[in-house]
Amino acid sequence: MSRRISPVIPGFGLTLGYTLVYLSLIVLIPLAAMFVHAAQLTWDQFWAIISAPRVWAALKLSFSTALYAALINGVIGTLLAWVLVRYTFPGRKIIDAMIDLPFALPTAVAGIALTALYAPSGLVGQFATDMGFKIAYTPLGITLALTFVTLPFVVRTVQPVLADIPREIEEAAACLGAKPWQVFRYILVPALLPAWLTGFALAFARGVGEYGSVIFIAGNMPMKTEILPLLIMVKLDQYDYTGATSIGVLMLVVSFVLLLLINLLQRRIERP
Repeated sequence: MSRRISPVIPGFGLTLGYTLVYLSLIVLIPLAAMFVHAAQLTWDQFWAIISAPRVWAALKLSFSTALYAALINGVIGTLLAWVLVRYTFPGRKIIDAMIDLPFALPTAVAGIALTALYAPSGLVGQFATDMGFKIAYTPLGITLALTFVTLPFVVRTVQPVLADIPREIEEAAACLGAKPWQVFRYILVPALLPAWLTGFALAFARGVGEYGSVIFIAGNMPMKTEILPLLIMVKLDQYDYTGATSIGVLMLVVSFVLLLLINLLQRRIERP
């Protein structure tokens, strides 16, 4: 006689209902409200706001620094994941735990610490000043802050995939005469690339919207080191809710398009 086993989680209909309600309250309704508020403007008014030189300068700075930070972490994060997975050494667990520090550390604290370190009078910044360039209050400082904040995304997405790759496959390839670069190109890269793209997309998305760790080290000079989230805050402080909403819509659309392209590329790579 068969005995029916009750599932641990309720049925599909109930769980899907809770999921849609939660997603709507947290994500969909706030985003829809932003588009509804921006829809009160005519196209000419909306275009006049988002095409302002100050907005485009902030947009270019935010997306370019987020892209550079994601690319840097794509290399450094993969290297860190490789070291943590493939080698055993004293202090390995401490380094592994420190990678998650940007998740736990308030971003404003990170921004203050980075500014104190890389400012012209800071421990590192003074040497940069002696060599004729600045780190803090420049796009380079913003990129460093975003690199610090987004590092865990690449490491934590690549690390488990790398750990699941049997080392016997690499050893077998080496025994068959494959050179190290061939093992990397034909064995490791195909296995790691989807996870790497996921970590890159997460790091890029976090970098575009980052605020707390950037405002201190950026200097916040319009047309030079003013990021887009800060410009939105400036609009809100001036009670220009329409301008802030319009810039937010622009930021959301551009981010969505870029992430969509990354996801399409990832699916194409994963397709056999």
